[in-house]
Formats: sequence, C-alpha cells, structure tokens
Amino acid sequence: MIAIRLATAADAHRLAELRWEFRAAKEAAVEDHGAFLERCAAWMADELKDGRWRAWVAERDGEIVGQAWLHVLSKLPNPNGERARHAYISNVYVVPAARGGVGTRLVNAAIEWASAHHVDRIVLWPTVRSRSMYIRHGFTPNGDVLELTCR
Repeated sequence: MIAIRLATAADAHRLAELRWEFRAAKEAAVEDHGAFLERCAAWMADELKDGRWRAWVAERDGEIVGQAWLHVLSKLPNPNGERARHAYISNVYVVPAARGGVGTRLVNAAIEWASAHHVDRIVLWPTVRSRSMYIRHGFTPNGDVLELTCR
C-alpha cells in the first residue's frame, strides 16, 4: 500500500537521491553524485523548513518511492477578483517499480493544496511521458507562454 504525505526536512536525503535518479537518467550528470546529494539535500531541507517549497512524498513500507514539489509565487494585487497566487509544480517522479497511479496521487495532493490556498493557476513543464497525465488532470497547453533562457 502506498501512502501520500507532506515531505519534511528529514526526508531531504532520500528526496535528493530520487532527484538524482530522475534527472541523471535524462541527461548525463556534470556533477559528482556525492557532491550533488549533499548540495541538493541541504537545499531541500532548507526549502522545506522555511516553507518556500512544499513537497509530497509517496511511501511504500516506510520507503519514499515518489515525490512532487510545489512552489507558490505571489501575484501583484488586482481589482478583478483573481486569486493572488500562482504555483509551479516540479520534480514529479516515481521510481519505476512503484508506478501505476502514484504520480496521479502526488499531483492530486499538490492540486488540492493549491486550490485550498488561493492559487489562481498552476504551471509546469511536463516530460513527453507525463504530458497525458497532466492533461487528464485538466492542465492545458497555453501557446501564449514565452520563456527566456538566461545565460
């Protein structure tokens, strides 16, 4: 059985391991594994402690097998009744052996939290593989989004 719960700073090392697994499988790492884990776990622990980011984890038999992260951005106040926050979902990853609905449950947890906390809209950049899952959740492509890569 898989349980979904909010992540805590104590989860940071395992979450960093999953981040490595997720990203290093997509593109060759340019950082040493140990150095990355140390840097990433410290960042994750700080972000979770301070509440700048929220994360949900999927646990099976006490082991974290998946994660989803959400960051809230405040919007400028406006007079038209729009909610005053945006959110960004990132790093949704489930180990291959635990897939089959777990990613959906993690995303649902993030969406439910965002809806309850006055988020106007959620943005994300899906992988090719995850795109259909997000569309099933009601996400739509928005051709108006422009992006700039800073160098």
